[in-house]
Amino acid sequence: MTATRTERVAADVPNTVDVIERERMDELLVRDLADLFRYEPGITVGIGFGRYGIGDIRIRGLGGNRVRIQTDGIAVPDAFLIGSFSNANRNFVDMDTLKRAEVVRGPGSSLYGSDALGGVVSFITRDPADYLGEGRDAYFGVRMGYGSDWNGLSGGATAAFGGERWSGLVAVGHRQGREPENMGTNDDVEPTFLDGRWVHLRTKPNPQQRDGRSLLAKLLFAPAADQRFRLTVEGNEDSADTDMYTSRGFQQLTMAVNDRVLASDHQTRARVSLGHEMDAVGVHEMDAVGAGFADALDWQVYRQDSETTQHTVEERTLPAPTLADIRRREFNFDQRADGLQLNLRKGIDAGGVRHDLAYGLDVSRTRTRQKRDGLRIFPLTGVETPAMLPDVFPVRDFPNSTTTTAALYVQDEIIFGDGGFRLVPAVRVDHYRLEPEVDAIFAGDNPDFVAVDLTETQVSPKLGAVWHFSGDWSLFGGYARGFRAPPYSDVNIGFTNAMFGYTAVANPDLRPETSDGFEAGLRFNGDAVHASLSGYSNRYDDFIESMAFVGFNEEGLMVYQSRNVAQAKIRGVEFKAGVDLGALANGWDGWSLRAAAAWSRGEDEASGEPLESVDPLTGSLGIAWRGEAWGVELAGRFVGRRDRCRPRPTARPTTKARGTPCSTCTRTGISPRARAWTWVCPTSPTARTGARVRCRWCPGRA
Repeated sequence: MTATRTERVAADVPNTVDVIERERMDELLVRDLADLFRYEPGITVGIGFGRYGIGDIRIRGLGGNRVRIQTDGIAVPDAFLIGSFSNANRNFVDMDTLKRAEVVRGPGSSLYGSDALGGVVSFITRDPADYLGEGRDAYFGVRMGYGSDWNGLSGGATAAFGGERWSGLVAVGHRQGREPENMGTNDDVEPTFLDGRWVHLRTKPNPQQRDGRSLLAKLLFAPAADQRFRLTVEGNEDSADTDMYTSRGFQQLTMAVNDRVLASDHQTRARVSLGHEMDAVGVHEMDAVGAGFADALDWQVYRQDSETTQHTVEERTLPAPTLADIRRREFNFDQRADGLQLNLRKGIDAGGVRHDLAYGLDVSRTRTRQKRDGLRIFPLTGVETPAMLPDVFPVRDFPNSTTTTAALYVQDEIIFGDGGFRLVPAVRVDHYRLEPEVDAIFAGDNPDFVAVDLTETQVSPKLGAVWHFSGDWSLFGGYARGFRAPPYSDVNIGFTNAMFGYTAVANPDLRPETSDGFEAGLRFNGDAVHASLSGYSNRYDDFIESMAFVGFNEEGLMVYQSRNVAQAKIRGVEFKAGVDLGALANGWDGWSLRAAAAWSRGEDEASGEPLESVDPLTGSLGIAWRGEAWGVELAGRFVGRRDRCRPRPTARPTTKARGTPCSTCTRTGISPRARAWTWVCPTSPTARTGARVRCRWCPGRA
């Protein structure tokens, strides 16, 4: 069980946990993360409209790298986003290879450390035993599928074998299709001039070709009945080619007309791990204190490589004298991770009280590299240049970075009497170190930049309790501390753009993001009915705001720096229930009901504004019938209206204004938060370069 790092039934866990077994995945015809969590209120899978598809998983309003996603205990790579042409997501898992998925809601840092600020999503892959029944020593199966919403074809083959000591499996899969359909009906290709600016009204998805493949191979050796060595090789690869209709037409940011924009995205993840499990360790002739340091243990060493590469080609028409150019961009983000995990378990009986101890260590080292490259081509003259102002490619947005994490954790599940009451304290100590490496590419773009190391030590306590107070009824709840170490991309992000008057600098004083979470709930687990009702309140401090404006330096450049600013509070109520109607009446044999709902509310305590990452009221309801050979289910998902949103500005802001006003509209403005968004009115040269850029506010610019 992910929530306790020990095998426990959900009724004995002191917080809300969702467990989706393989059987349930097959019933839902799960193809991707969106299918997997479709009927789990409070869990949201972000899906991009134009190009990048599935993005992150949000739990109770927090997503991105604030939620730990892991496969067989190994964290999947980070997400990273910068600008319109660069988006490394975390969609690295093939659903067909999974045995089970578990979700821990709320802070999980006491067992999983940094990046578990919002919760933990844990995927467990299949073993050979999952295919081999009693008395069966070989298996071969083929699966095929079709998805009408994306005209997708999927297929795979699995072979497994098992003997007295050796067993193994190989599973391969392939999938291909087109862009997923949505409810959009507007098929416009060109933008429309509306309210003083050019906007795209298209709601249908962009044309896209998608394909992917996966591999899962395992070899198990069991020298004894209570020992297993496991060698795992896993890989996943996805590609997508997109005709970006939503990027065509007049572009207000570049004053050009995009005649065609093509995108090609590719991502891979591969890992090799070697693990060992022992179900019986030490001396067991007597059940007493000190009879060995552990009753059971498991360890694994691993290497995981991931890479995201994205290519974009823009064919553009420009005003004279340039007339036309072609812009080729490439984004690359890759991570290499090595790690060791050790988990030990020990049971101690002492005076009518049993202690189930779980303790261990996690050590990992991750090397992260990111680069943007590009080439601008002028077809009328044949001239090629790497300069696409404000960038001269190649560039890095942060130095190559190595992060090392070493952690120790311990948890004691204290069981009183016959198990009616359980107290679960836990604590984890994490030591985090960031080491940047400034290479020629980063130094060339940032000659005066001084990269900083960062070292943090964090203690994350937790206290939970479960009370089975009456038969199938129980109360649960507790407190958990969460944290997230300052990421490499915020600590050492840096570049200087003198042409447009701004610079970004490092912040060696960034503090970890932290949270304090409280949860309480009521459960009922009967033969025919199960239900759970819980409420939670999470307070988050020191959220990191990337590239916040902090003032001007001696050269008169605007200075941007990541900093700790935000305080937020998210609270909510969640409900889940199921009824086996056949257990209530024989005439309803095979019929069942499912229901769930989640309500949450979040606020930025500094500004009093609502958090838009928090979902409105959501719910799901389903009725199913299952026979011996087949079954059917009717399910619905319901979402309430979002009635709390941040106020929208009535006019375009002129943040950090510089230059003289436009003679037509009297406005002026530079928005350097993103490099390409730089504007100066045509009636005046810029303060530093004398370049003239047409006014962003006036109509009729094409």
